Amino acid sequence: MTRPQLFTAVFFALLLLLLYQIALMFRPFLFPVLWAALLAHLTFPLHVRLTGLMKGRGALSASCLTLLMLAFVVVPISMMGLLLASEAGTAEQTIREWIASGALQQLPERMRTWPVVGGLLQRAAGSTVMTPDSLEQGLLSGATFVSRFLIDQVGVLLKNAFLLVTDFFLMLFVLFFLFKDGKQWLASLQELIPLDASHKQRIIDRMDQTIRAVVKGMGLTAIVQGLLAGLAYLALGMPFPVVMTALTVMLAPLPFGGTALVWGPAALYFFLAGPLWKALVMLGWGVGVVSMIDQFLRPWLIGQAVQIPVLFLVLSVLGGLALYGLIGLFVGPVLVSLLMTAIQIYREEYQQAEVSSPADPA
Repeated sequence: MTRPQLFTAVFFALLLLLLYQIALMFRPFLFPVLWAALLAHLTFPLHVRLTGLMKGRGALSASCLTLLMLAFVVVPISMMGLLLASEAGTAEQTIREWIASGALQQLPERMRTWPVVGGLLQRAAGSTVMTPDSLEQGLLSGATFVSRFLIDQVGVLLKNAFLLVTDFFLMLFVLFFLFKDGKQWLASLQELIPLDASHKQRIIDRMDQTIRAVVKGMGLTAIVQGLLAGLAYLALGMPFPVVMTALTVMLAPLPFGGTALVWGPAALYFFLAGPLWKALVMLGWGVGVVSMIDQFLRPWLIGQAVQIPVLFLVLSVLGGLALYGLIGLFVGPVLVSLLMTAIQIYREEYQQAEVSSPADPA
């Protein structure tokens, strides 16, 4: 081995060791940094415009946008957490009052007037007769469990408040510097990547396109589903329609369950509380409209822009969610999209090399 080769081997070994150690050191900050990068990427055009209005003072613009993010994130999440904790206790009390009014005692009589629904319930229960006492105990247990679960979760959040606050302010800290210096950092990173300028720009454009498409697809679909479900909650007289609508929007991005985790219990509530037609309307609206719109709106909004097959899109969302948590809903499709772009660039270069190479002599 020559001296330059030895130097190269030692240099790259040392470089890999340093990168590995830095990755371990920065690993606890991965998720705040990813959230900051996502927010910075989505709002960077606003930062550019605001910097222009402030006559080139980028640091001032970054500070204003960071404070704006603080107001738009902390205030709604805090209010929603307190509202959920409050409404959980109110919902439990409402169920207890409804049971105390004797509504369950009338349920078997009402079920006899619904031969189809009653028969289906009996067969589903294995021909076991449901007594008012068993239903009452089950409902009380379920209401208590849900109420305590929500309150406990808020309690867990409060117990871990220091960690959450630390991560959040770390995210804001990183966000400020991404606004302020992110453009220069990206340019420096582009220079280090050993690819043609056209290929590097193509990868960056694809990443930008994918992030915006995923956020738009997830966000718009969740809002549309939440509003459609909210109309049903309001029209049918569902208690706490605002909280139910907010929960529907929050759970809509989940690949399995999603909005059904909210409108399903709502249909069950109408079935137990009556009248029956409200339960049937809620069930039909949930299955035929709220959940069905997710089947074509989200893939159309995302897949149309980034051209990811629906199967890979679903698997990337599920895999990203399992590996990275909530941020994985966005990271998964981005990684798949970048891989598809890299494969496409490789195929073009390989095919071009094959075409341009001279034919082998016979």
